[in-house]
Amino acid sequence: MNLLGFSRVFAVALLLCLTMQAQSADPDFQPKFPRTMSWSAYNLGTTGYNQAVAIGKALKDNYNVNLRVLPGKNDVSRLLPLQRGRVQFSANGVATYFGQEGVFQFAGKIWGPLPLRLVIASHGDSNQALGVANDLGIKSYADLRGKRVPYVRGAPALNVTTEAFLACGGLTWDDVERVDFPGYNAMWTGIVNGQVDAAYATTVSGPTRKLEASPRGIFWPAAPHDDDGCWKRMADVVPFMQKHVATRGAAISEDNPHEGATYPYPMLITLAEQDEQIVHDLAKAIHIHYEEYKNADPGSIGWAMERQNFRWVVPFHEGAVRYFKSIGVWSDDDDDHNARLIQRQAVLATAWQAHEAEDPDDFSAAWMIRRAAALDAAGFDPIWR
Repeated sequence: MNLLGFSRVFAVALLLCLTMQAQSADPDFQPKFPRTMSWSAYNLGTTGYNQAVAIGKALKDNYNVNLRVLPGKNDVSRLLPLQRGRVQFSANGVATYFGQEGVFQFAGKIWGPLPLRLVIASHGDSNQALGVANDLGIKSYADLRGKRVPYVRGAPALNVTTEAFLACGGLTWDDVERVDFPGYNAMWTGIVNGQVDAAYATTVSGPTRKLEASPRGIFWPAAPHDDDGCWKRMADVVPFMQKHVATRGAAISEDNPHEGATYPYPMLITLAEQDEQIVHDLAKAIHIHYEEYKNADPGSIGWAMERQNFRWVVPFHEGAVRYFKSIGVWSDDDDDHNARLIQRQAVLATAWQAHEAEDPDDFSAAWMIRRAAALDAAGFDPIWR
């Protein structure tokens, strides 16, 4: 056989292979994906980035979709491409909630409350926590008093969650030495190099392994589930933490679990205006091809359908809801909860429109006052004032 003949046979064989892979999950599924799809995600090497790439491979293998994953070093650099239409989706973190609420970095004029929607999320066997250098003898968050704790510029998600874990130990930023960093990876390099003593992460994040392997080592203080004071203080800072026992992570295993807190990470999000069919098909593809990417990263098992939480603090997109209903996992109570979250977003959007029209000099500070008043009047908890 000549080279041309071999190339044709190879091309046909490859096409048949791709077709059989797609049909093995659902032979009638013909997704309406664009040829190229773009997501923003966390930095290279993080579990969020790795999981996005693994899902992208499944999309490429089965549907010939080219997924471009754009790494962003902070919350703004992940959400700005979504807001501006440069990406269709984002494998984001809890900054999704801050963007929805129009708080912190998102209270400025170019932002405001975003109509964000969940597609599906990862609920893995890891926790969110402050990892500390094991050479310090720290056993609880209270022991961080007087220690060096990082603050990442332009990353309210990292900073407010760090604040929540400090609160678990009865501490505030005033009780520690704050050290500023430009990004997530820089913060973790800082703890390995001895510039700081603790840093926030999901317990399976790649940079935590570097600390584990370093001379300093890593330790994760607990957020004890029976410590009501810890959990009340955390809830006063953030509304999205859930009790969870982690069995995966740096220096964490089934034999050495971590009692603490978590939230979905990464969560695949988009804007409310995103095409319903594309969202439906993406939720379905991530579900039916789970077996192909679940071992790509320690956190990838979190995308399993039985792990989904349909009553978190951000609403699901109508396309995803349609898929969940079609497979019988979405209840009437889920529907009511989702509608209430969308109503909250509508209250915020109306308040933002009035605020933009008024355009006060102290724009962000005045927005926080208007926001709280609007949510109070509609029967919602503002959380931040």
